[in-house]
Amino acid sequence: MRAGRHIIICVVASAGQIALQASAQAQDAPQAVPDAAPVAPDTRTEQAAQQLVRGNPSQAIADYTEALKDTGLANDRRASILNDRAVAYVRANQPKLALDDYNRAVQLFAEYPAAYNNRGNLLVALGQPAEALKDFDRAILLAPGYAAAYSNRANARLKLGQTRDAIPDFTRAIELLPSSAPPLSGRGLAHLSTGKPHAAIRDFSRAVNADARFASAYRNRAEARLSVNQIDEAVEDLSRAIAFDVSNAEIYVVRGYAYLAAANTASAIKDFARAIELDARSVSAYQARGLANGIAEAYDDAYADLNRAIELDPRSAASFAYRAYVYKQNAQIDIGERDVETAAKLDPDSAEVAWARGELAEARGQADIAVAAYQKALKLKPSWRLAGEGLTRLGAGTSDIEDREVPGLGIDQWTVVARGDDYFAINPDYPQLRIALEMIGDGKPKLLGWELKEPPHKGYGVLRFAGGTVPGKTGPEETELAAVVDIDNGKLIAIQPHRQGVRVASWVWDTDRLQIASVDGVTDEFAIRTEASTAPPITAYGQRRSISSSGAPSSSVWAPWDQPLGVPVGSQRPAKRTAQQKKQKPKSIFELLFN
Repeated sequence: MRAGRHIIICVVASAGQIALQASAQAQDAPQAVPDAAPVAPDTRTEQAAQQLVRGNPSQAIADYTEALKDTGLANDRRASILNDRAVAYVRANQPKLALDDYNRAVQLFAEYPAAYNNRGNLLVALGQPAEALKDFDRAILLAPGYAAAYSNRANARLKLGQTRDAIPDFTRAIELLPSSAPPLSGRGLAHLSTGKPHAAIRDFSRAVNADARFASAYRNRAEARLSVNQIDEAVEDLSRAIAFDVSNAEIYVVRGYAYLAAANTASAIKDFARAIELDARSVSAYQARGLANGIAEAYDDAYADLNRAIELDPRSAASFAYRAYVYKQNAQIDIGERDVETAAKLDPDSAEVAWARGELAEARGQADIAVAAYQKALKLKPSWRLAGEGLTRLGAGTSDIEDREVPGLGIDQWTVVARGDDYFAINPDYPQLRIALEMIGDGKPKLLGWELKEPPHKGYGVLRFAGGTVPGKTGPEETELAAVVDIDNGKLIAIQPHRQGVRVASWVWDTDRLQIASVDGVTDEFAIRTEASTAPPITAYGQRRSISSSGAPSSSVWAPWDQPLGVPVGSQRPAKRTAQQKKQKPKSIFELLFN
């Protein structure tokens, strides 16, 4: 089961609205003016922005509409109010009216990047990502430092399947706003979709460090962790996601599958049942609980759930495949065969269908057919534990593709092997290690160096390798990656970008943690053991710290939302403002966002 992933878009309002969003909880917020008194347009827009912050889009629309009645408004000011009213229309689920306002805004003020960005987001939501790209292109042309537009253009490209083009856009947004969670999470999705789970985990971890309540990043990181068999960590991530999004049935379904991967069937059934309570028409929840009940040999309950799933969606291949498995468990192999054939017609490339076919072939004593089916299932879904267990029972390997050594890429005792399109580093001195060599550019992963850490960090190693060539500002740039390895536990901790062109990451091995200030401006942190350390462990990819150019942790952490209003993104932390300065309002969205 591959549940839906979540993409975050960035909508930008006018300067006045952003100011109110940043100070929504202020005690001295402007109060509504009685209708009988004359109300200036600026006051109306401030009231409208407050209503948006409070979750009252209908009232916001009414206030913006009143403000637009002023016939003396300049074109750029009218465009700004139209943009904000369009945001309110979107939140009120009136996309056609929102689109009309965005169109009028860009007609009145053709050099207004926020309106192009927001209209692009609406077009993506309306299923027109190709048209949205034109708006994001225009926004970036008008404001080359517009981080949100880069992130949103990348999301549109993901929708269009243009993953290779999406990653540079996400990266540019991250360079502009290293502490912004949405582009980090978006790039994580791009990495996950291209089979780079370690890179995905790195970016999702950065996203939740930037925003500890980012439920979808936890959920997506869990999927990446499941793909590399980090089951306990995945369950923990999903529990955090549920804590922040307690009514999301889909997350319970994903955690239920994680529990199944951990052979905790009872907890899986509870999660699937909770998902059904939240969404009584959830096909994925019924089919998953049916599978879990089949594993638990509660056959009547399993049939009831799977029949309900098929009733809700007669074209669900997974539902028929799971029911075939239950029939096989209940010694009704012939009936199961019919369900497998139905499932195969619906989706011949489904991992669940391949696995069910393997189960039935194994039950009939057709070992060769079963092995091939299980291997196909794992190729389609590497985290599918049930297929792996079938291969173990039959004494077969997890893949029908053997490792082949790639000459010229190794170093010392380390050898590079390829399996399909994937590369790994292996060493006979560390038989428990198999390091995935995830590339970020074009080329092959030539190993560059192996460093064994000395006490007090004995038991760790760093394997550096070429990461391929990527486009740079002045031409192609060579990259280098570093795999951080816990030798004692046979575990790959992370794969980190170490160099791109002339930029080099800064590494600080502290007493109980490793800090890496990456080449893209984001700092990662990992808990590590030391021989003399007595400090309690922290979670890998723990709190973010900013790293100075000297490599030492700085004394403070700066983030865009710390800025006083009117200070452009990307500037240094401003000095404390005087009382007179605090009363000043941003003059325009350009002052606020683009300087």
